[in-house]
Amino acid sequence: MMTMGLGSLVMNLKSKIRSLKMKKPYDKIEKSDSMRVEIRSRKARKLVEETLKIADSPKTKTYAF
Repeated sequence: MMTMGLGSLVMNLKSKIRSLKMKKPYDKIEKSDSMRVEIRSRKARKLVEETLKIADSPKTKTYAF
């Protein structure tokens, strides 16, 4: 009896996944110049934070790139 319930659940999930695949995918949003600048500045801030954390650490004296 348990396997019948499990089997129907699996079939139900498979049909839902198939119906989701049939839907139209979203349009990719192009990045504006300001978005690119923001992404670069976030990456730069993250790199500076990591570098400062390593530099402030008493255990490590060098940073391996």
